[in-house]
Amino acid sequence: MTSLKPKATKQNIAHGVRKRLLAMLESETFGPGDPLPSERELMEMFNVGRPAVREAMQSLQVMGLVEIRHGGRAKVAEPSLGRMVEQIGETMRHLLATSSADLEHLKDARFAFEKASAERAARRRTESDLQRLRNILKLQDEARDNMSQFLIHDREFHRSIAAISGNPIYTALSEAMFSWLADFHIDVVLLPGREQLTLDEHNEILNAIEARDPGRAAKAMHDHLTRANVLYHRTHLSSPDQ
Repeated sequence: MTSLKPKATKQNIAHGVRKRLLAMLESETFGPGDPLPSERELMEMFNVGRPAVREAMQSLQVMGLVEIRHGGRAKVAEPSLGRMVEQIGETMRHLLATSSADLEHLKDARFAFEKASAERAARRRTESDLQRLRNILKLQDEARDNMSQFLIHDREFHRSIAAISGNPIYTALSEAMFSWLADFHIDVVLLPGREQLTLDEHNEILNAIEARDPGRAAKAMHDHLTRANVLYHRTHLSSPDQ
């Protein structure tokens, strides 16, 4: 009688090794910075060949869980929000490059996140927070003729509002969203003649935060992002006959 058991493939074997390595990491047998067993030790431990071990380790490296050093043992990576966001970002950039629907979903998520950040900033801001935002807007105003710098200060303004929360996840998400929406954001901010409008909107957001008015801050942020979204659709998604 023919066996119906599926034949093991290289991918299946490597996947099995990856799962067992993940279990080792989750069991706290190894802590951040600890060296992992050598390739040969892992081959003997799991009774598999070198290719399966290497593929599994490379997968864990992509996930940001291990660091592979040439000529040395792999080690457990230090936990990092930045690394986590970077790994998610690679997947997100691929999705955005292949689906306009995903772009709209991400912009919708950014609306909710940025409005919440502005509200929270209005409640928590300190004088030093306000001074930082004022300094950023001053630099942005001075960069009208240098659009790459104008864009850098634009990004820093939004990131600094998120940072007022005191929650590093807010800051990491703000940075990540700008990275994921880079092409959309650049196209909108760099539209000729829109520099003053961007600055005016930023100043209204700052004034609301300074006034400790969460509702006004959220509305100012909503109006700012809505205007950018409308401009993007008008510029990129309208038919030639419209």
